[in-house]
Amino acid sequence: MDVTELAAELIAVRSVSAESNVAVSDVVERVLRGDDFETERLEYDDANSVRKACIVGRKGPSTTGGLAFFCHTDVVPAETWNGPNGGPFSPGVHHGRLYGRGSCDMKGPLAAAITAANRFSSNELKAPIYVIATADEEVGSRGAAEVAERSALFQQLVQSDARGVITEPTELQVVYAHKGVYCLQITSRGRAAHSSTRLGVNANLAMIPFLAEMKQIHDETLTDPKWLNEEFDPPWISWNIGINDHTPAVNITAPHSVCTIAFRPMPGQKPDELVERVRQAALRCGLEFEARVTAGPLYTDPQSPYVRETLTLVGGTEAKTVAYGTDGVMLSAVQNLIVLGPGSIQQAHTDDEFIALDALQAGVELYTRMVRHWCCR
Repeated sequence: MDVTELAAELIAVRSVSAESNVAVSDVVERVLRGDDFETERLEYDDANSVRKACIVGRKGPSTTGGLAFFCHTDVVPAETWNGPNGGPFSPGVHHGRLYGRGSCDMKGPLAAAITAANRFSSNELKAPIYVIATADEEVGSRGAAEVAERSALFQQLVQSDARGVITEPTELQVVYAHKGVYCLQITSRGRAAHSSTRLGVNANLAMIPFLAEMKQIHDETLTDPKWLNEEFDPPWISWNIGINDHTPAVNITAPHSVCTIAFRPMPGQKPDELVERVRQAALRCGLEFEARVTAGPLYTDPQSPYVRETLTLVGGTEAKTVAYGTDGVMLSAVQNLIVLGPGSIQQAHTDDEFIALDALQAGVELYTRMVRHWCCR
């Protein structure tokens, strides 16, 4: 199996998160079944009634232990494209790089995991290899939540204490922790009318005192030690305030005003305290409140045997943290879980996204060593 060819095949199947990922999931399922994987297919309709699919595969015996690769098949939009290839979904190799949307995040790493698994026959495996390909990672990890709730193979890998690898791009550095993500939405209702009359109610007016409280919380999270963690860069929770009244003209009173609050809690913190403060502020201002995403951080003890053994296989000395999130926010049932993948997060989501071919191959080689270490002894 050639990792570049497989990655290109996956990239060529458009799977932007707002659209269906069924077609690319079909490819993953076909390849896994052709490689002697038992597969499980989980489908659901998202909030916009778009059909999504997750594929969970296991190769080898149903024994304890083993290694699970967690990947996703959805990609961010590519409204503009400046790569040297024909377009974001027309993969091409130029000067040792594979270009295309998802090449780095994360169809390339997914191809690396599948290619590494392909190097082992079922007969030589003493413990299973799992490959999980989810939907909607880029928009809230709904697919990972579906897998955690509904997948029999996922429950099997949890109960058998399989080790987990989230294959997001880390330049093949071992990541033991990342931040969580909380998304809150607060809505003010008004009444649209010509602003020269008495008939309108401007929804922004009730939002103004609420926003002042949100600014106070923002400032607090930059100085209060309970919202800081020096293991991360930046060490704060990144309290991000968004506001939009969607008013099309300056002489219309805004019929509704929407504030979004997004923040990234870190291990050991109590994010629900902040959620309750926002809820109470909204109540005092007569606003509607909704907690849309509440997903905690990922943390595995950096001194654990799993992290130390992986560092030995990588040839590194120290694991690190990252500020971005992954499907790991929904996979807390997996006791030993790290983030480790080829490519750089700095190249993800760009308008010339690529992964270097030597990095892709290095990912295959590392994953092969990991499978041999944990599944063949």
